[in-house]
Amino acid sequence: QVQVVESGGGLVQPGGSLSLSCAASATRESIGTMAWYRQDPGKQGELVASITPDNSRNYAASALGRFTISRDNAKNTMTLQMTNLQTKDTAVYYCLVRAGTRWLEDHWGQGTRVTVSS
Repeated sequence: QVQVVESGGGLVQPGGSLSLSCAASATRESIGTMAWYRQDPGKQGELVASITPDNSRNYAASALGRFTISRDNAKNTMTLQMTNLQTKDTAVYYCLVRAGTRWLEDHWGQGTRVTVSS
């Protein structure tokens, strides 16, 4: 069973920076694409960024130029570096890890809240 744990959320002022981390514990499973999603209550969830094992990255238009996603395949970890945060970035951020032995399945973390406010 793959366990996914996020960390790094918190309160930041507009224009500030924050880094989120995701760690996946896997014994026999292969780790595929990792991604960050976010959802604010009352709003539709959205994909923020994703990264494949060979470091192919994909960003939402709202994140492009401000957020950077990276991963360490040896440690099964992923990081989302966020800069120039705006109030619209306020949400709960969830880590998604696609992992499995014979086929890949989605594994979600519990979420970490990011609040951008002055």
